[in-house]
Amino acid sequence: MDKFIINGGKSLNGRIKISGAKNSALAIMPATILADGDNLLRNIPEVNDIYTMKKLMTHIGSDIEFENHTLKINNDNIDCFTAPYEHVKKMRASVYVLGPLLAKFGRAKVSMPGGCAWGPRPINLHLEAMKKLGAEIDLDGGYIVAKAKKLHGAKLHFDVSSVGATGNALMASVLAKGTTVIYNAAIEPEITLLAEHLKLMGAKIDGIGTKTLTIEGVDSLSGKEITNIGDRIECGTLLIASAMTKGKVEVEYSHPEHLETVIWKLEETGLDISVNEDMITVNAENFIPNPVDVKTAVYPGFPTDMQAQWIAYMTQAEGESTVTDTIYLDRFKHVPELNRLGANIKVINNSANVKGPQKLKGAKVMSTDLRASASLVLGGLVAEGETEVLRIYHLDRGYQHIEEKLKKLGAEIERIDTKEY
Repeated sequence: MDKFIINGGKSLNGRIKISGAKNSALAIMPATILADGDNLLRNIPEVNDIYTMKKLMTHIGSDIEFENHTLKINNDNIDCFTAPYEHVKKMRASVYVLGPLLAKFGRAKVSMPGGCAWGPRPINLHLEAMKKLGAEIDLDGGYIVAKAKKLHGAKLHFDVSSVGATGNALMASVLAKGTTVIYNAAIEPEITLLAEHLKLMGAKIDGIGTKTLTIEGVDSLSGKEITNIGDRIECGTLLIASAMTKGKVEVEYSHPEHLETVIWKLEETGLDISVNEDMITVNAENFIPNPVDVKTAVYPGFPTDMQAQWIAYMTQAEGESTVTDTIYLDRFKHVPELNRLGANIKVINNSANVKGPQKLKGAKVMSTDLRASASLVLGGLVAEGETEVLRIYHLDRGYQHIEEKLKKLGAEIERIDTKEY
């Protein structure tokens, strides 16, 4: 089990390129189940969640090659319709195979999803959407068992804008008979890319990028080639790392508009940050941030996946700030670990009160989930002395070789294989 050893206090400087977005890749991979022939997906990150989805799809009969950040997928020989517990328990995105299997083959048996160790993150919206589209849904032995002779169009109203439910409903409806309308659809860039990919394969979808999607079912789709977008959360994490370490960093990122709210907040802290169409530049030499409150919200609001990193950032701000998570109310397991480094953070309900600036000191800390891990690495980068970040397998789920990117920018960080925890 790997850990990071970080010797803090080094300023980050240089240029770095952002990897492909894992969340969009995890949607467009199962979307290929719907298509006949070969699919080519480019700019796919080498992260554990991608390998988990690859194993799951290979189990059901997909033929997948993955090299040079490119996935070649053919699903013409799928002969199994069960997504077993041993694969699905590793990440929640595994439930994305439900809609495509049901739409293409009329049946699916999918283990209840696992993933990050915080919640609740119910999948009732996914299941209700499938029922509206004409599926019979049973829960049996920890599995979702879905059947339908032929899905039919329906009007789907999501009480909560859900990325996962929107993606699953969208994939299920493109082969359904008739018209489907999804109201209060998620508009995250990852969902927009999924819709664009489905349309490229032959789906008929109107309203892409808006909260109302209208889908006219078609008889079949064909495999196509698509290039994945960059990972906006990785980009935001590295921007904060640059600011916290008082660095000067150029970040190559092709869609800065996807990170607009985070960039606005960084500007509000007083950070010297400039943006053009494919580059974000941070100059944080001699910089001390102003305290800035944030409240997470669905896209285009401040992302919940940047909440932990922002809390780490605010430990270095001159004053008091409040970080509120309105998406997941108990996503604060990183706070006690940051406090072990010397931070002064108190959590009340779904808000963290952060007092800064605090001089952090190296310590042994434990990762609890993907984004919590990132916040601990950020803390270690500015802490005096040596920080050990344990259980970084969480980090490996969503950040491609993050230590190599940080080392390229001048950080002292090493990956160590250890058996001690």
